[in-house]
Amino acid sequence: MSSTASVDRLADLGQSNLHRNLSTATLVEHAIRRGEGVLAANGALMCDTGARSGRSPGDKFLEDTPAVHDSIDWGKVNQPISPENFAALEAMAIEHLRDRNELYRFDGFAGADPKYRLKVSVVTEEAWHSLFAATLFINASDEDEAGFDPDWVIYNACNLKIDDPSKYGVKNGLAVIQSLEQRKVIILGTRYAGEMKKSIFYAMNHDLPDMGVFPMHCSANVDHEDPENVAVFFGLSGTGKTTLSADPNRDLVGDDEHGWSEDGVFNIEGGCYAKCINLSQEGEPEIWNAIRFGSVLENVVLGDDRVPDYDDGSKTENTRVTYPVDFIDHARRPSMAGHPRNVVFLTADAFGVLPPVSKLTPAQAMYYFINGYTSKLAGTEAGVTEPQPGFSPCFGGPFLPRPPMVYAEWLERRIAERGADVWLLNTGWTGGPYGTGNRFSLAWTRTFVDRILDGSLSSVETRQHPIFGLHMPVSVEGVPDEVLDPRNTWADGDAYDQMARKLATSFRKNDAKFTISDAVREAGPSG
Repeated sequence: MSSTASVDRLADLGQSNLHRNLSTATLVEHAIRRGEGVLAANGALMCDTGARSGRSPGDKFLEDTPAVHDSIDWGKVNQPISPENFAALEAMAIEHLRDRNELYRFDGFAGADPKYRLKVSVVTEEAWHSLFAATLFINASDEDEAGFDPDWVIYNACNLKIDDPSKYGVKNGLAVIQSLEQRKVIILGTRYAGEMKKSIFYAMNHDLPDMGVFPMHCSANVDHEDPENVAVFFGLSGTGKTTLSADPNRDLVGDDEHGWSEDGVFNIEGGCYAKCINLSQEGEPEIWNAIRFGSVLENVVLGDDRVPDYDDGSKTENTRVTYPVDFIDHARRPSMAGHPRNVVFLTADAFGVLPPVSKLTPAQAMYYFINGYTSKLAGTEAGVTEPQPGFSPCFGGPFLPRPPMVYAEWLERRIAERGADVWLLNTGWTGGPYGTGNRFSLAWTRTFVDRILDGSLSSVETRQHPIFGLHMPVSVEGVPDEVLDPRNTWADGDAYDQMARKLATSFRKNDAKFTISDAVREAGPSG
């Protein structure tokens, strides 16, 4: 799967100014010397991503070539760029990088399972971006580095602004362009590091189905004592994938991106990328303790004593930290496990309508997966300053090159093969919509997860939601009964019913986009 063109392009950059696979300590030293970051009191490297503090999906483009055209779900997510414009922007980026006094190259892997992994080279003009790559991807050994021939190359020209965007078929002075045929990613004009990791996840979402693997935007963990008690947590940024998978009672497989093969699940990455806003040692001790030398903080405000203030969202609500997965105690190495016993869909419902936990039938599992309802949380995308309700197919729409039903059918197949239970867990609002109600207690959410994973909820008495048809437990040990039915938490029951019907209508408008069976469509809300 290696690309000769990629290797030639790396050679074109020259070697005199290119630092390859530097150690963590050396990259930190370079980043500080170059003014890219400072050391926080806890030892993490603190960096600022500049004007963009989140992904820029509207500025992401895919090269449209005959070899891939018919497999792509073209539209708002998968925006085409011509081969001519791709080549022009690539040449511009290469020239920019060649002129830098220093460049940094990281060689590593995506995919913990050697049968499905990709070799990745990342070339950056900033040292901290190379450290980010070394933290998020799987590092190559000294033996691997010899003659390393990458399957994918990322060129990160983060400080290059596109002066005449319309000339190149893009919208702004920044762009992230990708070629599935040439196996390249070119980043121009944005310093937000998350663009690098998500571009390779996008590549895996295209390639893995052809290899018999279901790619998933999810976290995963496994019981310390029972290797067959595996769980995966689907959800978009801010819904709790990282928080809920970092469990002191379970081994962490990974926090964001996985493949589900005929052998089980494997992590695509080598590290974690956690949100930091309102982080506390008491609430999220595993993540708190992982923030140390070798980790990278993004856009976190530091006090005069260089102590991170995780409650300060003045730069962005999307403050982040990245760290190697083995910074989490009890991390699984290599990052592989068996087949999931429980599949959990995480949604942050900004309307305050959905119950905190409900068990899904197979048809409901398909319905809620293909719709992927959640709320976009502040800062996760450019221009999003407060939660907005929305739909993202398969809980990962921005990262799916193929039509969503391709991935939904993989979910259906894997669940049927393994008899996994599927759950919908609302980590959003209760007692009213955003601005009126309150966010669900993290302690309650953890209790729901504990009861799911220990099997306590698999056979409890439930009642169906009158509009959404969801099976809500009547009682869950450790959580007040009244919060299990969301209508009970609203001061005005009629207002709740009105909001529930409004959300149900939104679901019906969204599910009309998909060609799904009558049984799956009927598993949705009644309106």
